[in-house]
Amino acid sequence: MINVLLVEDDIDLATTIVDYLDIEDIECDHASNGVMGLNLIQNNQYQMIILDVNMPKMDGLTMCKTLREQGKDTPVLMLTARDSLDNKLEGFAAGSDDYLVKPFAMKELVARVQVLAKRKSGEAKRLTLANLKLDLAQRCASVEEQTLKLSPIAFKLLETLVREAPQPVTRSAIMQAVWGEEQPDSNSLKVHIYHLRKQLEAATEQVKLETIPSVGFAIKPTQEQP
Repeated sequence: MINVLLVEDDIDLATTIVDYLDIEDIECDHASNGVMGLNLIQNNQYQMIILDVNMPKMDGLTMCKTLREQGKDTPVLMLTARDSLDNKLEGFAAGSDDYLVKPFAMKELVARVQVLAKRKSGEAKRLTLANLKLDLAQRCASVEEQTLKLSPIAFKLLETLVREAPQPVTRSAIMQAVWGEEQPDSNSLKVHIYHLRKQLEAATEQVKLETIPSVGFAIKPTQEQP
């Protein structure tokens, strides 16, 4: 079943969308503003996000920009009553993947949800954890403007862990993400983890790479972080 998040402050419209998606076997959580939406995303995995532009507390454009800055690559479909070219370009610049103008047919919404749910967005540019920053375009990591000397394998390993932070990632999931089908023996992962941990320890006290017994590894902010 497809799992999506709807962020929409119009409760009547939101109820209609949630009910219709349920008929189409699409599970849909609802948030009434951008702040609530970001909180749900921190604790749940969604295949795509339906995001209204005009909302209280945090509008859709700001929420979308925030997601991309955090490195979230969940596809975003923008809903708006504004249909000018400038409005659409503004939405795409914020990191949205598609655009649907109100009022719209529910069948069209479902079709776009089904397409977007099958792919990752290419709009995420950066990942951040405490003072550790990953530039996904340049494939480099830095702490306080100091670039870490990482091999391509080490960067992919760090990216995999930071994307799931602070949750642990299993050894098998890391091996698949870093090496794909051509996987080396398990000692290679141990060596790369060892060197990555040493680099992080030398560069920052704000993040820690932990071994989770019988599971895998996790990268987390230290307890001193607010």
